Amino acid sequence: MILNITHRTKYNYDPAVVTAHHIFHLSPSNMLHQEVLSHTLSITPAPAENRSTFDTFGNVTTYVSLHTSHDVLDIVAQTQIKTFGPQINLDNATLDWPMHWERVQLTLEYKAGAKWNEGVQYIFASPMVPFHRNFKDYAQISFNSQPTLIGAVRNLMERIHHEFTYESKSTDINTPALTALAQKKGVCQDFAHVMLGCCRSMGLAARYVSGYLLTTPPPGQARLIGSDASHAWISVFCPTDFDTMQGSWFDFDPTNNRMGINTPGLDYVTLAIGRDYSDVSPVRGVIQGSLEHTLVVEVTVESAN
Repeated sequence: MILNITHRTKYNYDPAVVTAHHIFHLSPSNMLHQEVLSHTLSITPAPAENRSTFDTFGNVTTYVSLHTSHDVLDIVAQTQIKTFGPQINLDNATLDWPMHWERVQLTLEYKAGAKWNEGVQYIFASPMVPFHRNFKDYAQISFNSQPTLIGAVRNLMERIHHEFTYESKSTDINTPALTALAQKKGVCQDFAHVMLGCCRSMGLAARYVSGYLLTTPPPGQARLIGSDASHAWISVFCPTDFDTMQGSWFDFDPTNNRMGINTPGLDYVTLAIGRDYSDVSPVRGVIQGSLEHTLVVEVTVESAN
């Protein structure tokens, strides 16, 4: 599938900002399940400094500095991307990955001389997803009922999907994950943070994924929640060889109850990966001046096929 994505972020400041320094996560990378065909990042006013690099998680990160007064900051990312498999859906009979979650849990525990694997950095608490008994209490219902890693995490995803209410404006980007768990409502970011907290409470390696979802669904399929904005879901590391600690990442989207290897589906695009939202926020920074601002975010994802 070839997708065209436009992601616009516009700040209106009052009074004007004198100087500003920003970090953007708005540029996707080539991965096993996607290929970037073209990408442009337009910034108005033009920054005095503009450079891109890779952060510690492998995401493309753009640093910009604006040294002139401005009352509007307009950022437009335009991307054409090709997505492809492999993928697994909930109806696939091959979903029973044989790895038991208890063995995976023991393998990921710290031991002197243990082999490094890419999942280890995602087993710890993070700024927006702390360790807490409430996460473990909620998770254990799923893990006590399913012996395999994928079966238990899938059950957890299904429970969050059915027991939580998707409600716009019921939370904001700073709402604690424990609050979302307690009230059982929120948006895709909250669902992802709750699921991360639950998986990590069971000693598993789980990471936050930000990205996009196709706005217009294929014929005959229902329109998916979260398609008018940036989307979020999680990945869980599953070792495939305990001797070498090689493994695969399984993606789970509790908002839409979908999963797959590396991606929940061809209609998903991965933008950035981190421990939680704070690692991958599309735009953040510091400004000098201005007392108030308004923010408009517009995301359009269309099929080019």
